[in-house]
Amino acid sequence: MEFIDTFFEWAWARHHNVLSWYIRPLFLLPFCYFAYKRSLVGLFITVVALATSMFWFPVPKSISPAVLSALQAEKEYLLGTWTIWKLLLALLIPASFITLAAAFWKRSYLLGLLVINAMVVIKILWTFVIFDHDATLAHLLPAVVGLSLVNFAVFLYLRKHKKPRT
Repeated sequence: MEFIDTFFEWAWARHHNVLSWYIRPLFLLPFCYFAYKRSLVGLFITVVALATSMFWFPVPKSISPAVLSALQAEKEYLLGTWTIWKLLLALLIPASFITLAAAFWKRSYLLGLLVINAMVVIKILWTFVIFDHDATLAHLLPAVVGLSLVNFAVFLYLRKHKKPRT
């Protein structure tokens, strides 16, 4: 048990590095690509990379009060009492990823983009519920930048690979 606590503290300290906040939405790109290519191994590797990305970066030298507030609220939320609504909201995460994979697996790009945008918008709305104003704003920029880049990349891919009408 001590090892788990030590690991959690080690990982949590690295989660304070906002670089991980910026790269996390970008994992949607390889996820969609591997779904499109119908690669279960690629999807699995992407999900593992996404789950571990929170501690890829070093502990930041300084942490803004907004980031501290956001992560404290997140920690309290995760370690707090789990109600049926909290459980249902948590189940929305794997359900969203399954729906996203299915959309690109079936080549339904419009549904895929709809799911991507819904996932990020729901995450942003969630931050408005559990974070204070400054913490929400600290989280908002990485989410919007990531969503914009993912949308742009998918649109570029679709434009480049669009089949001509016959």
